[in-house]
Formats: sequence, C-alpha cells, structure tokens
Amino acid sequence: MKTFRKSFIKKKPLEKASSKAQSAMEYLMTYGWAILIITVVLGALFELGVFNANNFAPKAPPGACQVFRPNGPGTTSFINLEGICTGEIPQYTASFSQSPAGYIYAPTISESNAKVTISFWLEPINNGYWGNGGNYWEGAVTLGFPGVTPCSGSSASTFIIESGPNPPVESWSAPSCYGNRDFPGVTLSPNTWQQLVGVFNGSYLTVYLNGKLIGSPVANNAVATYNNVLISGTQSVTSGPGDNPISGYMANLQIYNTSLSANDIQALYLEGIGGAPINLQNLVGWWPLNGNANDYSGNGNNGQASNVNYVSNWYSGYTPP
Repeated sequence: MKTFRKSFIKKKPLEKASSKAQSAMEYLMTYGWAILIITVVLGALFELGVFNANNFAPKAPPGACQVFRPNGPGTTSFINLEGICTGEIPQYTASFSQSPAGYIYAPTISESNAKVTISFWLEPINNGYWGNGGNYWEGAVTLGFPGVTPCSGSSASTFIIESGPNPPVESWSAPSCYGNRDFPGVTLSPNTWQQLVGVFNGSYLTVYLNGKLIGSPVANNAVATYNNVLISGTQSVTSGPGDNPISGYMANLQIYNTSLSANDIQALYLEGIGGAPINLQNLVGWWPLNGNANDYSGNGNNGQASNVNYVSNWYSGYTPP
C-alpha cells in the first residue's frame, strides 16, 4: 500500500519581495498617471486662487452700505450708516485702463477746509506700460482743479505714487504748487492689497501704510481747497483729467475734511478693504468702487467713470488684517 505525503514548499524571501515589487509596479502603471494628473490639476487650481478662502467669504453687493443724511447732503444731524456695513469684502473693485486712460471724475465736490484725510486701498500691478520698469501708479487721488487753487496751474492736493519697479510713496502734496513732499525708503508691495492714508492737519503732512505711520511728518503751509476729486491719474489746464492713470486695482476711497488721529487710522485699517467710514461727521465723500463710481457718503458726489472696469476676481492678493 502506497503512502502519500503532503509536501509543503515554502517560498523563499527573495521570491516574496519580487512578488510585492511586481504588484507595486502594476499599481503604479494602473493608477500613477491618474495620480499625476490630479496633482497637476490641484496645483493649477491653487495657483489660480480657486481655494482662496476669500472665494467663499460673503461679499457685499454694490451699494450694500451707505450713509443716510435725513436732512440732505452736507448736513450732519442724525446721520447714520444703513445696510450691510459689517466689513464684508466688496463684490467688485475698480481697474483702470492704461490706454485710453481710465479715471473717475467727481466734479460736484467742494471743500475749503484747511485739513484733509485721504484713505484708499490699492493693489499695484507692474504691466510694463510706462518705460522699461513699468508703471504701477502715478496720480492715485487728486483734489482740486487747475486755476482755482491758491497756486494757479496746479492741483490743490495730490496723492502721487511714482512709477517704477518698486513704487515708492514718493509724493503727497497739499497743494503740489508748494512742492512735493517725499516719504523716502517706503515702497509698496506689488500684487498685494494695502491701505494708504494721507493726512494734512493744516501744518504737517503724514502718511500711513496699513495703519502704521511711515517716515516723519513733513511741514507744509498749504490750504486744502478743492472743488472736485479725480480718482486715477492727474489733470492739467489743457487736457483736463485723465493723464498718467494708475496701474492696478483700487477700492474704498474715503475723504474727510479733518485730520484723522492715528487711532482712527489704525481702526479704519483693521476694518479691512470693505470697511465703512469711521467719522461720519467729517466725511466728505466715500467711493467704495464696488461696481460703480457712486458716492455713498450721502453728499451726492457721484463720479463720472471713463474706461473703468469693475472686476470680481480681485482678491488673490488680499489678506484680511
């Protein structure tokens, strides 16, 4: 009688390793291209800002917040804010054409106060339009019009960011006929949203970048008298508004007929790009530039826009304070 014995043959360790390696290679061959494509797509979406938290943040539509003056424009009794004024980011910001020049002109505004505060948000972009280094900004905000200021032929007050690859806060003058007042050593960050505030208290000029004082106050014996506002570019006796437009995006321009304090300016910055005015009693004009050129200060100083686009995909360079 034959006896059959079961034979157990153990695989060698080398054979096991070879089998695992082969399985891994088969897995990579099957799914590797899919993983690579998904990785590339996700990288592209991140680069385009699709996963930017601001994409999902609530956005204030045009005119969501405004100043209500029950007694009419120019009055200060019982004024208050109405609407969505909680600092939501705006749905749109303004972009100005370089050629033909883009600007917003508000001709009805008129002030003769010796003090002024100008606040706005901007994202400078180097598009290579002006000269070899490109132009970020020239005249950001101009108050006044040639021929009606204490110095004939010059603007009453200008906030100028000079052109160049690293745009400096070069000139803030009031009025420019007394000479530009420079703030050397301070440059703006390209493709990044930042807030600039210029203050003239009747004797000195100061500038704040993102809520912080830059440089030192500069003496100036000017009087801040003006009868219009030009947003983007400069104006002259011969050509009027529209020269040297700014390059980039701009939002939330506020003008006051007083010199805001350092604490006020810090608080205004912390409100963010969609922040409401902080001093309604002295508010002259408020142009959020959120989809239109209207003045929401309750004073009716609506702007006339020329070659201005309002863009909704503006927030890739914005980080809330």
